[in-house]
Amino acid sequence: MADLSVPASATGLRAPAPRTRILITAGLLVPAVAAFLLLFVRGSFAFAFERRITLLGAMAVAAFCQAVGTVLFQTVTRNRLPTPSIMGFESVYTLMQTLMVFVCGGSVLAATDGLPKLLAQTGLMVCFSTLLFRSLFAGRLGNLHVMLLVGVCLGLAFASLSTFLQRLLSPSQYDVLSVRMFGRLSAADPTHLPLALGACAVIGLLVWRRRHRLDVLLLGRDAATGLGVPYKAELTGALVLVSVLLSLSTALVGPMTFFGFVVATLAYQLAGTHRHAIVLPLAFLMGLLTLVTGQFVMEHVFYASGMLTVVIEFLGGVLFLVHLLRKGSL
Repeated sequence: MADLSVPASATGLRAPAPRTRILITAGLLVPAVAAFLLLFVRGSFAFAFERRITLLGAMAVAAFCQAVGTVLFQTVTRNRLPTPSIMGFESVYTLMQTLMVFVCGGSVLAATDGLPKLLAQTGLMVCFSTLLFRSLFAGRLGNLHVMLLVGVCLGLAFASLSTFLQRLLSPSQYDVLSVRMFGRLSAADPTHLPLALGACAVIGLLVWRRRHRLDVLLLGRDAATGLGVPYKAELTGALVLVSVLLSLSTALVGPMTFFGFVVATLAYQLAGTHRHAIVLPLAFLMGLLTLVTGQFVMEHVFYASGMLTVVIEFLGGVLFLVHLLRKGSL
């Protein structure tokens, strides 16, 4: 089931060391961030700079949550194809938004925006995903295929229910709702960013301290248990962190189904190793570099700044299908 091999270099040239690759990626990120913040400013520099700093903070939160969450999820499943988003995780978010508009009206959706709503959405998604992943994957009879089947079925059921309810909405209510169905980096509330960045810092510290145990989890249940790692407790802890990360990202900037898969795949290809001390920071840096560069290009070349997440979802979906067809199985 799992394919954990590292592709060998086909060029015969000595590839840079993994830590050098992290430094190179960080070096590319610095001018990209500087260009995004400082170039092509029209009108008030202070206003534009404040807006861009807020957008950069939302990108950092989205990149960290999606990249780290996806790498952790692929570690516990020992497979590079499934991601929490593909498992129907974000269908819960869509259903919650749809139910709110259907029951309370479109005006309530915007009127209730705030920290309590963010925390409530995050808490509900954490509860759902933790119960789903924990019961299906850590159970005695659980395995990857059962988890995929149940997760995809639940995701389709929630999506179908959401679609049915959306057809009963008025056009104006549907317009309000449709804005929330796609990632919206530029619409992130700046008052939520300190809390989100603080949560990312705490989770990042927890994950970094467990990076060696995560390496052992890649060896499987029997090997991890034989090496003295409490497999069930570590797996449950990793799944809870995945749930918190993906819930925080979805509640803050909206659904980004394939973004985590894209940056995790790029990180594994560039890292040349499975050590989480290399893959995790590289995935975060690749995610932030992708968002910053993509936003800069979409905003100043194609003049379509709001389409970045749509383009990423399209290209990510194509990459997922190509990766699945090349691999031939889960």
